[in-house]
Amino acid sequence: MKKIGVIFDLDGVIVDTAKYHFLAWKDLADHLGFEFTEAHNELLKGVSRVRSLEILLDIGNVELSEEKKQEFLISKNEEYLKYITEMGPEEILPGASELLDALDALGIQYVLGSASKNAPLILKQVNLYERFAGIVDGNSVSKAKPDPEVFLIGAKKLNLKPEQCIVFEDAIAGVEAANTANMISIGIGDEKTLHEADFNFKDLTEISSSFIKELTIRKEKKEQRI
Repeated sequence: MKKIGVIFDLDGVIVDTAKYHFLAWKDLADHLGFEFTEAHNELLKGVSRVRSLEILLDIGNVELSEEKKQEFLISKNEEYLKYITEMGPEEILPGASELLDALDALGIQYVLGSASKNAPLILKQVNLYERFAGIVDGNSVSKAKPDPEVFLIGAKKLNLKPEQCIVFEDAIAGVEAANTANMISIGIGDEKTLHEADFNFKDLTEISSSFIKELTIRKEKKEQRI
């Protein structure tokens, strides 16, 4: 079962911090004098903090100096940190712990591949940090998804080729990044939105250990043919 490895996105897959991002961005939009809705927040999924700010400013048709942008990036993150430092294991999404248990039982290693610079802190808050073989976060990459950099670094941490990796993602940009990296992409969430994924599931509760085993067998057969 060491022929494959798994790379997990964080927000929307392992935990749901989108609600906290929304509240922090909304506070900033309120300060700048325009409305920021939950629909707007969907545009920020899987996107870096800097790019998220650019999108938010476009929504409000607001122009800022680079100095002011940096100031707001810091204040937004401080507001967000207030929320996530209150997180606990009860905020792990349904099926996540069970899937990690199944991967452990199969001897399959997994790493995190997230745009969030707060990913290590979040994993520590929910008591999952020690379970991951490695973490690739916003501090480790120079290019945001849909660039595949985050996942390619994840594959290196697993000592595997990209085509040996499975990616769990809830964002379009993440699915595109996994596909570009030639990895198996598994979309978690709305199937219509994530239709480019190789497989789709509503949430992690729908994924069984037999499904992971089947993926491993398929990859082994493919390698044998090559």
